[in-house]
Amino acid sequence: MVCFLTFISNHLQIVNPPKDLKKPRGKKCFFVKFFGTEDHAWIKVEQLKPYHPHKEEMIKINKGKRFQQAVDAVEEFLRKTKGKDQASSHNSNEEKNRRNSSEERGKQSAGEEKRKASLSEGKLKKGTGEGKKRVSSVSSERGSKSPLKRAQDQSPRKRGRPPKDEKDLTIPESSTVKRVMTGTVAGFKWPPSVSEPVKDSDPHFHHFLLSQTEKPAVCYQAITKKLKVCEEETGSTSIQAADSTAVNGSITPTDKKIGFLGLGLMGSGIVSNLLKMGHTVTVWNRTAEKCDLFIQEGARLGRTPAEVVSTCDITFACVSDPKAAKDLVLGPSGVLQGIRPGKCYVDMSTVDADTVTELAQVIVSRGGRFLEAPVSGNQQLSNDGMLVILAAGDRGLYEDCSSCFQAMGKTSFFLGEVGNAAKMMLIVNMVQGSFMATIAEGLTLAQVTGQSQQTLLDILNQGQLASIFLDQKCQNILQGNFKPDFYLKYIQKDLRLAIALGDSVNHPTPMAAAANEVYKRAKALDQSDNDMSAVYRAYIH
Repeated sequence: MVCFLTFISNHLQIVNPPKDLKKPRGKKCFFVKFFGTEDHAWIKVEQLKPYHPHKEEMIKINKGKRFQQAVDAVEEFLRKTKGKDQASSHNSNEEKNRRNSSEERGKQSAGEEKRKASLSEGKLKKGTGEGKKRVSSVSSERGSKSPLKRAQDQSPRKRGRPPKDEKDLTIPESSTVKRVMTGTVAGFKWPPSVSEPVKDSDPHFHHFLLSQTEKPAVCYQAITKKLKVCEEETGSTSIQAADSTAVNGSITPTDKKIGFLGLGLMGSGIVSNLLKMGHTVTVWNRTAEKCDLFIQEGARLGRTPAEVVSTCDITFACVSDPKAAKDLVLGPSGVLQGIRPGKCYVDMSTVDADTVTELAQVIVSRGGRFLEAPVSGNQQLSNDGMLVILAAGDRGLYEDCSSCFQAMGKTSFFLGEVGNAAKMMLIVNMVQGSFMATIAEGLTLAQVTGQSQQTLLDILNQGQLASIFLDQKCQNILQGNFKPDFYLKYIQKDLRLAIALGDSVNHPTPMAAAANEVYKRAKALDQSDNDMSAVYRAYIH
């Protein structure tokens, strides 16, 4: 069965789900594998349309290179499937001919048996007289059935159709589906099989498209290698698709010229990875000396933000706070002066939704394209190219940034309209900052009550809270090493903005507010330029 799914263009094949993966409750759905990505998801039956009747229509609508490659992959799969079916049909016909031939031989054998029985009966009649006739008659009746018929009588009955429940458990492996979605479908990575190598697939990069919808959300999560499916009855965000197009360490870079403004802790790692993966990058930083290292690695130097924007197709920026983000765009020789129709600007700074909305408006008013894309992570993750990118705004620009996001991150999310990414990023950092303050509070409480801080860490690392973040930050505190991986002043800024976000919708944030006060005390103790784990010092002074 070859079909379309009803919203975005993509291609998939119905496959059997893992044994430990339960079907979602509710309407009937199929478990599918996406062509070229090895991503999987449950798809509801009502979202499927026949492939061939809608093929030409979808080709007209979708002109992209990836779409055409996917169509080619589907057609190739169908050709191979047809070849296998023909071979199977040929084998089936041969088997049928063998059965017919065997049946004919059986009939001939039965005829011989009958004739022999008749001759035997005649001889008995002549030799034994009337008294023996009844016995020979019974013997004739028993011999009237051929060996073939006796075998048929003794063989078990042919199986009928399997029960309905049993049918639902088996999904045809050879069925192929093409997906077009705006609904609530999620994908996750699946290990490629040996027999089906996947080209251009980065096992470390996941790409999610999320949009605001009034429909219930279906989310799919991989938890400790055991896949579980849960369907939320309420919620407004839906994961629509998963797409991965790069091989780890061998990303195909875009042919667009890339600009990058801001070479701080995060920006430096991002630019380094863009260059490593073969992108053409022009850099600018307020402190020009920071550009020297990247010039040696092959980057070009831009004298002003306006010059970088005017000479590049897509310009990224990553600066410290809302004021810096506005100054970069609106200030002298700023980004706005280099914007003209078609120029693209991607702001990766963690700022509030009002700031990013204002920047988007002025960029678009000049004919530019805008995308917000703040990143979750730290300096180490930035250097390793393992950031999490939260994007919102121009969907087409998000797609154009695909190879760049793969170079700098392990996962990217598209969250819909401008402002959504800023809000989500502040919420993420609010949780992270509050957790860090709680860790520091627990370690100091252990110390003053005579408990071993190292033992506390060992216990936490064996429990449900175990994580790289927990271990690294506790090690920082135990070793007294507060070299910045994420500046304390920036996490405090994010807490402040998250509290303001809560105020704007009249939502209480008492935990964040309490954590914010601790960070403010740490800043007063001259810890602003240390790592966020230095919040520990607020408790011991």
